[in-house]
Amino acid sequence: MQGAMDWMRAMKETGARSTVGGHSEPTMAERRAVLEAMADFFPLPADVQRTEVSAGGVPAVWLRTPDSAEGQVLLYLHGGAYQSGSSHSHAELAARIARAAGIRALVLDYRLAPEHPFPAALDDAVAAYRWLLDEAGVDPVSIVLAGDSAGGGLVAATLLAVRDAGLPAPAAAALMSAWTDMTVSGESIRTREGADPLLSAANLAEAARDYVGVTDPKDPSVSPLFADLSGLPPLLVQVGTEEILLDDSVGFAESARTAGVDVTLEVAEGLPHVWHAIASAPESTAATERMGSFLAAHLG
Repeated sequence: MQGAMDWMRAMKETGARSTVGGHSEPTMAERRAVLEAMADFFPLPADVQRTEVSAGGVPAVWLRTPDSAEGQVLLYLHGGAYQSGSSHSHAELAARIARAAGIRALVLDYRLAPEHPFPAALDDAVAAYRWLLDEAGVDPVSIVLAGDSAGGGLVAATLLAVRDAGLPAPAAAALMSAWTDMTVSGESIRTREGADPLLSAANLAEAARDYVGVTDPKDPSVSPLFADLSGLPPLLVQVGTEEILLDDSVGFAESARTAGVDVTLEVAEGLPHVWHAIASAPESTAATERMGSFLAAHLG
């Protein structure tokens, strides 16, 4: 998987450099542009139809392949430390997972921090889920969720919000390299920092402050790791050993299992943060194929 590691190191180095005026620190716009460039490296396949939509007032994009089952939906929440990412940057990854499950995907452009701190992103995700139920007319047993990094944490928070609001639960959810702890206190934050080709403890702490705002970082709505996870639908949690968020995923999976949730935890040896995004890597294809099979198996 050296190619993926090298690609992610290049992304990290590019994000650490400013291209304007010789500044040593990149602006937020420059950081966002780096992640948006992922779509240039990994474009949508030609047979994927892209349609913009307002999902409960939240901008989103439908992604369909010729074989997509119209009645079944993947609600995809992108990563980017709650500061960046979009339906454009993560379109290929979301479409690949949806194709593996044989369904269409709704990729949400939730509001980003620091302009829109918590609870903006969570409110948008729940609004989109309600829209799927109430206006798009999708049966909850025909809805699955997936997300990477911050999007994985947001998937977990959305499941909790759906449960606490008394809404019907989706069929299942998949979390990739999920960020579930806004206190940034997991042991792997320190022990894996040198190995992680994409994330750093300092950048993660800054992003957490931007997202959390005035909220307690241990609030379960921002840090699902500390939540009562009982009553959640079946979960697939995938994480690599070479990432600082290893403990966020493993700890969340263990807590969910203790709470009686049906959890499948996959810890991939030697793989980096959200290796799934590297479309050309066989390890990425294998992981998303397993994810698609897991989600499809739980759809009604």
